[in-house]
Amino acid sequence: MIMDASVVALRMLLPIYAAVIVYQCYKSMRHHRRAEKPLLTLVDIITGQQYPVVFWENSIGRSRRSDICIQNDTVSRDHSVLLRREDGWFITDTKSKSGTYVNGKKTRGRVKLMIDDEISVGSATLAVRRGNEYSEEIKPSWYFSKAKTKLSIRQYKLMILITVFHLLMALAACFSNEIQDFRPLVVWGCLAALGWTFFFVSTVVLKRVNFELEALGFFLTGLGVMLLVRQVERQAYTQMITAAMGMALFIFLIKFMENPDRVKKYRTIIMIGAVGFLAINLIFGKIQHGAANWISIGSFTIQPSEFVKIAFIFVGAATLDQLQTSKNLLEYIIFSAVCVGALAIMGDFGTGLIFFITFLFIAFMRSGDFKTIILAVTAAVFAGAMVLKFKPYIADRFISWGHVWEYAQTNAYQQARVLTYTASGGLFGVGVGNGCLKYVFASENDLVFGLVAEEMGILVAVICAIAIGGLVLYSRAITTRSRSTFYSISACCAAGMLLFQMALNIFGATDILPLTGVTLPFISLGGSSMISCWGLLAFIKAADERTYAMRRK
Repeated sequence: MIMDASVVALRMLLPIYAAVIVYQCYKSMRHHRRAEKPLLTLVDIITGQQYPVVFWENSIGRSRRSDICIQNDTVSRDHSVLLRREDGWFITDTKSKSGTYVNGKKTRGRVKLMIDDEISVGSATLAVRRGNEYSEEIKPSWYFSKAKTKLSIRQYKLMILITVFHLLMALAACFSNEIQDFRPLVVWGCLAALGWTFFFVSTVVLKRVNFELEALGFFLTGLGVMLLVRQVERQAYTQMITAAMGMALFIFLIKFMENPDRVKKYRTIIMIGAVGFLAINLIFGKIQHGAANWISIGSFTIQPSEFVKIAFIFVGAATLDQLQTSKNLLEYIIFSAVCVGALAIMGDFGTGLIFFITFLFIAFMRSGDFKTIILAVTAAVFAGAMVLKFKPYIADRFISWGHVWEYAQTNAYQQARVLTYTASGGLFGVGVGNGCLKYVFASENDLVFGLVAEEMGILVAVICAIAIGGLVLYSRAITTRSRSTFYSISACCAAGMLLFQMALNIFGATDILPLTGVTLPFISLGGSSMISCWGLLAFIKAADERTYAMRRK
C-alpha cells in the first residue's frame, strides 16, 4: 500500500516538476543581458539630430521601416546598411540613386568606419559618434523588460532539476506493472552522463555564458529516451547515441555560424549538397511506411530530408546588406521547388508540407511581399489538386479524417487508440511503462504525443507542447537583438519549422488534422529527426546575442 501511494504521488509530482523546469528555462532566457543602450550614435552635422544605433545591422533610408529613418527627399527609401562585425563597423550602399560616401569618397562594397568619420547619404551628412553620447532612454523590448546582470537560476542548478526529473521517470519505470527491475536506472545513468558531459563542454570548454536552450532540448530528449525504456530498451540507447550526435552538430553549427559572412561564402556549396543528398535519396531510397525517404547503410537507416531542413534554412537566410541589394528570390524559389518536388516524388508529403511552410516564412521575411506568398500558395494548391487527381491512393489517407470512430478498426485505427488511451491516462497518467498505446504501431514516433499523455498524463504532454511552441515567441523576441538578419531569419524559421512539425504530429495523432507521419521534435524515436532537431536549435541559439559572448572571469 505504501509503495502504491508513493507511485501515485510520483505521478502527480511529475507535471508540477516539468512545469517548473520549462518555466525556469524561459525565465532565465529573459535575464543576464546587456542594457538597451546605443552601440553608436549618428549625428546629423547640419540639423544636430541624433540617431541611436542599437542593432548590429541597421538599414538607413527614407522609408519609415528603416532602422535609421532620415526624412530627406534626396535619400533613397533603402539607401545603405550600417553593420557591425567582429573587426569593426562597416557601411554598404544598397544601390541607392545618389550613392553613399564616407569622408567625401564614394563607397564600393563594404567600407570600414571609424569614430568621427562622416557618412553622406543624399544631402544629409552623419557623423559617427560613440554610443554613450546619446542620452535619451531607449524603450526595452516586450520580452526583455528589464536588463539584469545575474541569471535567474544557476545553469548547473537547472541541469540538476532536469537530471532529477529523468531520475523520477526512471524510478517510475522500475516499478511498472508488467516488469519490475532496476534496468531503467542504468539507462538514466547513461543519460545523465551524456547531459552533464554536454553541459561541461558548453560551459567550461567552450565557455558559453548561457545554457537554457540546451537544457530545454535535453529535458525533452531525456523524456523521450526514458519513455523507451519499457518499450524496446535497446532503442533507448540508440536514441542517446543519436542525441549525442545531434549535440555535436549543435556545437559545430554554433561555431560555423559565428561569422555570418562565412555562411554566405559556403551558401552555394550547401545548396548543391542538399540537392545532391535528395538526388541520392531518389535513386537509392528505400520505401518504408509508404514513403521512399530512407537510405539503408548496412544495419542503419537515415532520412536525408531531415538534414536538408538545416540546409534549407542556411540557403534561405541572408544578412541585411544582401537582402537590400538582392531582392530577387528566384534562386531560392527554384531551390525550394526542387526540395519540395523531390519529397513529393518520394511520397513524404508531411515533410514536404513543413518545407513549404518554412519557405513561406523565409520568403516573407526576406521580401516583405505578400504577392510572393499568394503566388506560392496558389501554386501549392494547384499542385495538391494534381497529386490527388493522379495519385488517388493519397486521397485515401484523408478518408477517415474527422470520422475516426467510423474507421476505428481500419484507416483510423491509430488515431482511435491515441484518443482512447489519452483519455485513460487522465491528468497524471497511468505511469511510465504501464500504457497500452506502446503496443500500437508507431507509438514511439508518429503517435508519441499520445504515449506521453497516456503514461505521464495530459498535463505533461501539454507542457512539452508549450516548451516547443514557446521557441517561436522567444525567437521573435531576440530578432531585434541578433547580430545579423541572417540569425533573425534563421532563428524564426527554425522555430517555426519545429512548431509546425509539432502541430502536424499532435493534431494528426488526435485526428484534428490528417495523420502525416512526422515526428514530435526531440521526443519521438528517430535518429535522423533527433540530429535535425538539435541542428535547428542551433539556429535559435546563434540568434541569442549572448551566445558569442565569452564567460567573464
